[in-house]
Amino acid sequence: MKLDGGSYRDVAGRIYHSEGKIFRTISNYGAKNYQAIRDAGLLDDLQAKGFIVASRELSKQQQTKLGGDALQAAFVLEHERIPYISYPYEWSFEQLKAAALHHLDLQLYCFDKKFVLTDATAYNMQFIGGRPIFIDVLSFKPYQQGEFWQGQGQFSMQFLYPLLLWMKLGIPYHSFVKGNLEGISALDLSAMLRLKHKFSLNMLFHLVIPAKLERQAINQPDKMIDSAKRKKELRPQNYRNFLLSMRHWIAKFNNPQQKTTWSDYEIEQVYDNTELQAKRDFVKKFVQKTKPKMLFDIGCNLGGYSVLARESGAEYVVGFDFDAGAIDVAYQRSQQVDNMLPLLFDAANPSPSLGWFENERKSFLARADADALVALAFEHHLVIAKNIPMEDFMDWLMKLARQGVVEFVPKNDETIVKMLATREDIFPDYTQKTFEDLLSSRAKIIDKQVVSASGRILYWYERTS
Repeated sequence: MKLDGGSYRDVAGRIYHSEGKIFRTISNYGAKNYQAIRDAGLLDDLQAKGFIVASRELSKQQQTKLGGDALQAAFVLEHERIPYISYPYEWSFEQLKAAALHHLDLQLYCFDKKFVLTDATAYNMQFIGGRPIFIDVLSFKPYQQGEFWQGQGQFSMQFLYPLLLWMKLGIPYHSFVKGNLEGISALDLSAMLRLKHKFSLNMLFHLVIPAKLERQAINQPDKMIDSAKRKKELRPQNYRNFLLSMRHWIAKFNNPQQKTTWSDYEIEQVYDNTELQAKRDFVKKFVQKTKPKMLFDIGCNLGGYSVLARESGAEYVVGFDFDAGAIDVAYQRSQQVDNMLPLLFDAANPSPSLGWFENERKSFLARADADALVALAFEHHLVIAKNIPMEDFMDWLMKLARQGVVEFVPKNDETIVKMLATREDIFPDYTQKTFEDLLSSRAKIIDKQVVSASGRILYWYERTS
């Protein structure tokens, strides 16, 4: 069994990978809380209602057979495998909001069953297609009369404050959250917001006062310790009302993002209807023939080809695009199409390996394990817009999947003409021949087809090594 790089924090248990399966060992420290939620029937109940990832407890015989650290564990669970692991800094506004609401709904449901969550990290949330799901079964414990919500600060830093940053100032939170895995502090957000943003009871209670306390903790730590010791018990109904009011508030959040670069792309098409149909038919044929379990849609935009891939037989599709507005639209589509997950993605600056030992949160390439891909109207955004050498683009593409469809956009195409209108053309080797030579030196070209009057070409390829 191989220990998951992000599973070092929790003394109650660890996550391991073995032969494509996911296992969680539960230590003697975590056994009591696990038994409590299991024996109360809540664990099965939460799974049946889709709140948490499906799990099954191994028998002692199965545990022994697994070997390794499982031998010393009090219990071992096998979890349903999440098809593609993603992180909050790869989610759109609507995705982070959905994850926050799911987390609060989970807490409210558990509280009514006399259980609470011990933490509120956004990294305990994942998506299966467009559906948020909670993955840490060791985050539950029986409710103790009078206790406060232990995860309030963490929830604010990783869910509430990033959403407020985007909603109040129109500033995407992704760089902040990627730069600090703990999230955005009350003190930092309070400093960024204007006075007019703070005139509400919710902002006062959830931001202004926490920021004041955070500053006090820095300047007067002894006073804060004394204050914590004198904290009164919280009545159960007040605990529940607190969660409920937070849920009602976040549910009203709206993404203020104006029209983005590609959010109307499918309306403002560069193809006529005949060309568009030819392109769709080519992609459909590829997917039907290859039947991929996992397909990457690189440059997915509003998710139109992700939907087509699912309808044509791809079991699971992950779409990637740099445009936040487009991803929000694609996410809305994923509510009607199972097993389709759109994510924010900048190919020229993808998610790196982050956290402890640079292994806690894995890079995009470390998670790239697709059977197939489509990269449509995409390569010129790297080669022309970002000055990425075409041979480097080809090497990168080959790492993502064994086979795929990639589109070449010629220099006389309207899109590239606009790109080069305000800059020098430093791309003398940007030609179809160069593109095809580089591709054929790395892969077998199965089929190709011109799909536009400007000479856009789709290439169906299969990697040779």
